[in-house]
Amino acid sequence: MKILVIGATSAIAKATARIYAERKHEIFLIARNEERLNQLAEDLRVRGALAVDQLTLDLSKTNEHQAALDKAGSVLGEIDIALICHGSLPDQEACETNFKLAQKEIHTNGLSVISLLTVLAQQFTTQAHGTIAVITSVAGDRGRQANFVYGAAKSLVSTYLQGLRGKLRPHNVRVLDIRPGLVDSPMTAHLKKGPLWSSPERIAEKIVSSIEKRKHTVYAPGYWRLIMLGVTSIPEVIFKRLKL
Repeated sequence: MKILVIGATSAIAKATARIYAERKHEIFLIARNEERLNQLAEDLRVRGALAVDQLTLDLSKTNEHQAALDKAGSVLGEIDIALICHGSLPDQEACETNFKLAQKEIHTNGLSVISLLTVLAQQFTTQAHGTIAVITSVAGDRGRQANFVYGAAKSLVSTYLQGLRGKLRPHNVRVLDIRPGLVDSPMTAHLKKGPLWSSPERIAEKIVSSIEKRKHTVYAPGYWRLIMLGVTSIPEVIFKRLKL
């Protein structure tokens, strides 16, 4: 298979790419840090990837998305799986008092993803097969006081994916929304860990198996579906008082 990984140097993306490398697939990587991208590409070759190509790109530059994805398509031929993994974890309190910062975070976690999806949807419609998988978050299920800027961006993407899934279904293209819970990664290194936290490797295994099973919305790990069912079931009159 031919795999495109966007935001490839994130912890979950690296773990997922390693699974596909060990399965001898062709992989095209896109990320903004050239040094880390080079290291990952070499790691995947050592692990057995049939071929590894790469492109350095700051994914916040939406005007460059078309050219980047055109290049990925020209190298791979047709893309069997496109996995979008990039994102950032904003400082909620700072965003509440600085609109430009909030705008930047919503652009990174929301609008830049939709820009990529706009281009990918056209490519996948043309080839009439494949899977587009996007890492969102359980944070998008409900606006919590602790992270509603991040949650709003993720909710935007999840809603977009739901509509896109129906739009691309007649073209034999599947759209997968991956909603991880708490993940122990460099992005969350400053946060205290607990029993609900998972490793990037565990999330990667869930991503690969969910793509194989043709799922559409996946909580990773699965127990987050029950947790978020409980969270979303709390009446608003009570929920607005909870400092979650």
